[in-house]
Amino acid sequence: MTELPSIPRPAEKRQTGRLSGQIRNWLKREDGTATMEFVLVLPVIMMIFMASFESGLLMTRSIMLEQSVDLTMRELRLGHYPVVTNRVLKKEICARTIIFPDCMNNIKIQMNRVSTATWNIPNEPDRCINRLEPAEPVVEYGSMLDNDLMVIRVCVTLQAMFPSTGIALQLPMDNDGGYGLVARTAFSIEPT
Repeated sequence: MTELPSIPRPAEKRQTGRLSGQIRNWLKREDGTATMEFVLVLPVIMMIFMASFESGLLMTRSIMLEQSVDLTMRELRLGHYPVVTNRVLKKEICARTIIFPDCMNNIKIQMNRVSTATWNIPNEPDRCINRLEPAEPVVEYGSMLDNDLMVIRVCVTLQAMFPSTGIALQLPMDNDGGYGLVARTAFSIEPT
């Protein structure tokens, strides 16, 4: 004997109709559209905010480095430092740049004499400082003679606040994820 398909009872039909009607009504509702727009737009707004904050911080750090190098070199030129060493210059520059974390370990200073006979300006290295290497050697610049032309390059390696956004993506990074800020200046030793 074959069984006949069961005919839905009126109560079952009513429950199935009620459930599909509720789903249809739920899909037609529009009270969550503002939430969806917010969820879609929020990441874009946050990326713009973080990129503008990163570029503002980069500019502030760059300006502070330039100013501290200029002030330190002015004091050097005026003879305020009895012995000029790499450590003395680092200490003076770092004292004036208050927003550089661990400045003494992340800064590199190069000071070179330029021959006035050939005017050969030394080449710059590709990177600032490798923070993974041991400390660099103590350098004493010795006595500077009258009319010597000195070229100074100061480079600080800093971490990006938001490394995956905006301007930080365009900066040349080292192996440790830091970018280098460079300040250059030159001065001539005045005759005494």
